[in-house]
Amino acid sequence: MKKSFEGSIVAMVTPFRDGKVDEAKIRELVEFHVKNGTDAIVPCGTTGESPTLGHAEHKRVVEVTIAAAAGRVPVIAGTGSNSTAEAIDLTQHAKKAGADGVLMVCPYYNKPTQAGLIAHYKAVAAAVDIPIIMYNIPGRTGVNMLTETVATLADVPNIVGMKEASGSLEQMTEVISLCGDRITVVSGDDTLTLPLMAVGGKGVISVVANIVPKETAEMTRAALNGDWKRAKELHLRLFPLCKAMFYETNPIPVKTAMQLLGRLNGEVRLPLCPMSQANRDKLEKALRAYGLLS
Repeated sequence: MKKSFEGSIVAMVTPFRDGKVDEAKIRELVEFHVKNGTDAIVPCGTTGESPTLGHAEHKRVVEVTIAAAAGRVPVIAGTGSNSTAEAIDLTQHAKKAGADGVLMVCPYYNKPTQAGLIAHYKAVAAAVDIPIIMYNIPGRTGVNMLTETVATLADVPNIVGMKEASGSLEQMTEVISLCGDRITVVSGDDTLTLPLMAVGGKGVISVVANIVPKETAEMTRAALNGDWKRAKELHLRLFPLCKAMFYETNPIPVKTAMQLLGRLNGEVRLPLCPMSQANRDKLEKALRAYGLLS
């Protein structure tokens, strides 16, 4: 079986201060995840607001995260793009910077065919010898990566995993059924992590782990160890919090939650904007119910 990544992998937020990337805060967040048992860190994913990071900023965030992790946890850099040439450039940079792997979202907006998706991933995999995790999120990209497409790409030696955020447990099950152990499948939806692990998934690339890394790691570990009773207890406890992370577009709620917990200033970049007061109140209620706010 190909070496891949499993457990609780955080899709880390990108902290900003007065419109600029806050590098000191990145280092602080990496320490927080190392101390709380997060299994791997993804900088520059969707949760990291990659669409509004300039190329130099994107590369710098990856470099700072790798330096801060210092080999203690794997760093999987987000390097996806709707331009194959750009994805290759970002992936080459990630390898040079010392990333352990890359997370590559399906090309968005230009809606490639399934043949185009295959050609895109194969081109990046051929250009850069680094473990690649594919990322299917039709709600953001406008294209759904079909099971047969995933199975074709599972034969590429350095394509090692799949982050599945189609929202369809049926599709995820089909991927696991068809691909076997040729790739590792992880959840892209916190609410579906445990159901996916029950059919053979190996963990999650998580939003909620930004605020409760310890519990997210404990849940995935329990499932990986076959302790389904404990995994279910944790899943049900985390579930309302996972839902709260999507009261508005990600990462607005998670950054607002971190602000309410005193861990971040909550700053997002336009076109994302501050959370509405009504949803902020609901979020605060969810944090209180979980016991994060007194």
